[in-house]
Formats: sequence, C-alpha cells, structure tokens
Amino acid sequence: MKNQSIRTLDTPAQLQSDIKALITIEPRFERVYQQVGLPDLRRNSGGFEQLMRAMVGQQLSVAAASSIWNKLEEAELISPQAILHAEDEALREQGLSRQKIRYLRSLVEHDIDFEALQSLSDAEVIKTLTAVTGIGNWTAEMYLLFSLGRADVLAVDDLAIKVGAMDLLQLEARPTPKQLKGLTQSWAPYRSAASLLLWSHYGWLKDRDAVPV
Repeated sequence: MKNQSIRTLDTPAQLQSDIKALITIEPRFERVYQQVGLPDLRRNSGGFEQLMRAMVGQQLSVAAASSIWNKLEEAELISPQAILHAEDEALREQGLSRQKIRYLRSLVEHDIDFEALQSLSDAEVIKTLTAVTGIGNWTAEMYLLFSLGRADVLAVDDLAIKVGAMDLLQLEARPTPKQLKGLTQSWAPYRSAASLLLWSHYGWLKDRDAVPV
C-alpha cells in the first residue's frame, strides 16, 4: 500500500500541473514545454520482470535486448523460480552473458518485496535496489520514475538528461551528476517533470541538429 506522504505522478493532468509549477521556478522550461508539449508518463507495472528486463538490456542495442528477452519468454525463464532452478547453460543458450546471469541470480537472491517498495522513500528504494549486483543508480531511478511514478526524481546519471540540461541552462560543458544535482536542487519537488521534459528536449535537439542548414 502506498504511503500517503509519498507524492506520485499518475495522470497527465498531474504532470501538467507539475510542469506549470516547475516553469515558475525555472522559466527556461517554458520554451522547452512549447517545443515538445506534454511528455508521456511512460508508466509500467514494475516488479521482478521489469527489473529483470532492464538488467538484460544493459549495454545492448534495443534490437539485441529485445531478441534475448523474446527467447527468455519463449523458454519461460522470466520468473524468480525459473531463474533459480535454471542451469547456467540454459540461460546462456538464450543469449545471456556470464555477467548477466550473475546479475539475475543476485536479483533472485535478494527476493525484493516489490509491493513494499511503494511505501518506502526514494532513498530507501534506491538503497534496496542497488544492493542487487548489476543495479546502479540509473536503473533504480528509472524504477522510481516509471514503475513507482515518483514525482521528484531527476536522473542525473542519464546522458540525455545531462545534454538537455546543458542546453537549457546554457552550460559550457556537459555537467557531471554531482554538478547537475547541485544546479537543480531548486527544481524540487517537481524534478520528475523536469526529467520528462529534458528527455523530450534531448529528442528535439537531436532532430534539430540533424536538419541541414
């Protein structure tokens, strides 16, 4: 059950409200909002399968990750019990590396209570998830944003966020995660709206840069 003190973004209307509040704090987001419109919340159901899929896809192209996931699905190897009882060879046959197999076994061993995550603070969720071998801050932040819908998460480790923020804030160089965290403290408690806008802005920048001049 969700802790009532934890704020989430569950509807486009809530996101729009947060964006308006964010623009009051940082007016330069007005230009971005006019460019990209209201971003998609991109919510997913979370749980073991969602984290497993994120781990399988690390450092792979979308096509390669999708291919391996489809093989795992067909082999019925996407549940904790299935991973627990599968031989390494059976997992390798689906395209998983030795390292990825170690990561997935760590995920199973930690036996995360995904329902309980809903009542934990953002920091507690990150601590719980990053205890798993193979899950870093970025993956944990993605889970906070898209599986739990938390309203105040800025993914400072994300390349697109850093590039988008560099343009928005007119920085001379791409900020480090620590610099970006410091520069955006004032955006709280609307940093998830900022993340979604910056991802959209990054896409807009890429399209703009691709246009011949």
